[in-house]
Amino acid sequence: MTVSTAIARLNAADPDFARHLDHLLSWESVSDDAVNQRVLDIIKAVRERGDAALLEFTQRFDGVDANSIDDLILGRERLELALTRITDAQREALEKAATRVRLYHERQKQDSWQYTEADGTVLGQKVTPLDRAGLYVPGGKASYPSSVLMNAIPAKVAGVGEVVMVVPTPRGEVNELVLAAACIAGVDRVFTVGGAQAVAALAYGTESVPQVDKIVGPGNIYVATAKRHVFGQVGIDMIAGPSEILVVCDGQTDPDWIAMDLFSQAEHDEDAQAILVSPDAAFLDRVAASIDKLLPTMERAEIIEKSVNGRGALIQVRDMQQAIEVANRIAPEHLELSVADPQAWLPQIRHAGAIFMGRHTSEALGDYCAGPNHVLPTSGTARFSSPLGVYDFQKRSSIIFCSEQGASELGHTASVLARGESLTAHARSAEYRILTQGKGN
Repeated sequence: MTVSTAIARLNAADPDFARHLDHLLSWESVSDDAVNQRVLDIIKAVRERGDAALLEFTQRFDGVDANSIDDLILGRERLELALTRITDAQREALEKAATRVRLYHERQKQDSWQYTEADGTVLGQKVTPLDRAGLYVPGGKASYPSSVLMNAIPAKVAGVGEVVMVVPTPRGEVNELVLAAACIAGVDRVFTVGGAQAVAALAYGTESVPQVDKIVGPGNIYVATAKRHVFGQVGIDMIAGPSEILVVCDGQTDPDWIAMDLFSQAEHDEDAQAILVSPDAAFLDRVAASIDKLLPTMERAEIIEKSVNGRGALIQVRDMQQAIEVANRIAPEHLELSVADPQAWLPQIRHAGAIFMGRHTSEALGDYCAGPNHVLPTSGTARFSSPLGVYDFQKRSSIIFCSEQGASELGHTASVLARGESLTAHARSAEYRILTQGKGN
């Protein structure tokens, strides 16, 4: 197998740099009409025929030999069995990662609060966990037990009553590591279904699959399209694009380390994006050499090659200040600050899903076991989005209690504003409670 790279080289000093960067970053995740219609048909069938449609689609698309929906349900005892089927090292790694993820997310928990004003009016916020969350997990060989931990544990920390996991088992192929992760993370029920049909089942419910309040977890284009269509019926986490990494380096990190960090995201798929920004042109040359040297040693070399050649880049900037400006412009999913004093630059970082500080902090640690969530905003959405967290599984209700005096005082203000909007019933409703006016006003 012959692999080679022709990674793009950009220079921020070039007049056309902004246009070239925009082209590099462009990503269209919109489903084509055929995919869209197929997903709509699947959702309609599941809504109308429930378990029967779910079973039919699972047999057809996943090649699963199942006679009834009961064959697609895994109980808690099956998850516990998976723990005995993985190696001791795998179990220890899962448990250690789960502990770190849980400890981190426990710090995100929000409590209800109230305060009382001088006239006795009480205002506050009631924080309540979702009743039920649905977790989509890719199945087969491309299985990610780490995603199970990252999605299920925050839900459990938030206090979600039930976490329901769906995971396809193409041709009956079960991934024991995924089931073991589900056991450790506290998943309550597992259905071995996938695709748009699984999303539809979670969103609308069937005779066997309970309806959930929110669906989280990654999937293919059919899953992403289905999540788009059911949003509003249920909440969703995000519509994720391809994986991204942006490394900002001062030129002093081992170039082999940087090349492998870029590979760590490029190996996900051909559309993944790996970018290095540095003011040191000679360092960019050394990293390019490391890329060419290390690429043939990679198991997923062909995927990395297509990713690096298609969407990767080495970008030269004037100085570290401009490097940070470029990073904020890109708003990456993963940002590595591979510099001598990352803390000094941190205040200037405005847009990034996760920030990896220093030369020794590889993005891969965040994917598996550092603690923070690895479900992150992609495609520039870090400008307005955050990592998945406990707050995604909690909702907030406002609390308003007015004393007699408080209702009277606020009634004057509400009356003026309501009449200004020509909403007389609003105004009179507030005016009835003004102490200086009669009830008949």
